[in-house]
Amino acid sequence: MINKTCPQPSLFSSLADQLNPKHPLYLLADKIDWQRFEASFSPLYSADNGRPAKPIRLMCGLLILKHVRNLSDESVVEQWSENAYYQYFCGMLEFTPSFPCNASELVHFRKRIGEKGMELILSESIRVNQEGDGRDHHGTAFIDSTVQEKNVTYPTDAKLHKKIVRKVLSIVKALGLPLRQSYTFVLKRIYRDQRFRDHPKNRAKALKADRRLRTIAGRLVRELKRNLAGNHGYDSLLSLFERVLSQKRCSRKKIYSLHEPEVQCISKGKEHKKYEFGNKVSIIRSMTGIILGAKSFRNEYDGHTIEESLLQVERVTGKKVRRLAGDRGYRGKKEVNGTQILIPDTPNKKDSYHARRKKHRLFRKRAGIEPTIAHLKSDFRLGRNFYKGVFGDAVNALLAAAAYNFKRAMRLLWALVEKISETLYWKNVSLAYTF
Repeated sequence: MINKTCPQPSLFSSLADQLNPKHPLYLLADKIDWQRFEASFSPLYSADNGRPAKPIRLMCGLLILKHVRNLSDESVVEQWSENAYYQYFCGMLEFTPSFPCNASELVHFRKRIGEKGMELILSESIRVNQEGDGRDHHGTAFIDSTVQEKNVTYPTDAKLHKKIVRKVLSIVKALGLPLRQSYTFVLKRIYRDQRFRDHPKNRAKALKADRRLRTIAGRLVRELKRNLAGNHGYDSLLSLFERVLSQKRCSRKKIYSLHEPEVQCISKGKEHKKYEFGNKVSIIRSMTGIILGAKSFRNEYDGHTIEESLLQVERVTGKKVRRLAGDRGYRGKKEVNGTQILIPDTPNKKDSYHARRKKHRLFRKRAGIEPTIAHLKSDFRLGRNFYKGVFGDAVNALLAAAAYNFKRAMRLLWALVEKISETLYWKNVSLAYTF
């Protein structure tokens, strides 16, 4: 059931009268077309059944603020009750000192609107930025890929086997199943032997403890499977345990996390970080610095991500990119669905000096996407993804890109207002001197 914000003004001073109208959040709140979200997300609710839901503008505003300010669900809900600008941004007419909602309601709202809803938020962030840009906004764009790391520890076989033992013992305890041996005291000795494995004298003892732990984990999984006798809802979990226990160092499609089995091991050639565990994200950025698309993948070759990334840009913006410049990782693609793909290469002898300089400037401009990705990771929660599953990977990338665009719009709006104020000030000064 939908619950809308009451439009009646307060008898006393409202938030709009108390706040600074030059504040970036104040300016952005008046610039966003909130009715667009209302019209798109209202059909997802039941109009005459169930508990009244929170206003759509409130939930969308909280999602945007979370990534713009780099906060968790709990933190953004807590800070909303303390920050009057946050409340004005979310459509409140009066200051409310209580929490707007439970933090878990943000999780349900993200699942409700889905990936299409996140693309709509990204589309609105692009629209807010486009008013000051030229008409040839989508003529040329740049593409690059990065790794969105998942919230998992660095995976080792010993860690996974230890987690399997703990999960099996917890299932046995919860269901009251019989167990021949819990290995309580044996596991304590094994965990002690696994410590300080980097010391030369402890290396052999640690490897022996690893093998012993794997054997115990296999015994516990097989005994649990026998005791459950097939009538249970743990088939997928047991098959996951068996895959982890059977995989070796050079196995393909390895499992690196029990709670996030879709995590991929990706090597991007970084000297300081050889392997990253998460998924690949393709970013498309316009010539003017706006992010036009952020598409989540698993671990595909960069050239194979171009088509889906361009389709997402066309869905979000309604326009087609004519030229797309990338680095040498996109080798092998010259044209995709009418879009010309440009990568740096040795100069063609037939090209004139002007043509060579033009290409050189284009690829120098393309390098600007690297700091954009760095800002996405450090400031807008792309560096560590806390959302669950493959759906969470797509949602986090889209919200990070939308937050980047909204932050850019906030800076531009504030600079425009300051410029107008300065112009009016000097005009008044000149008029005073005239009279």
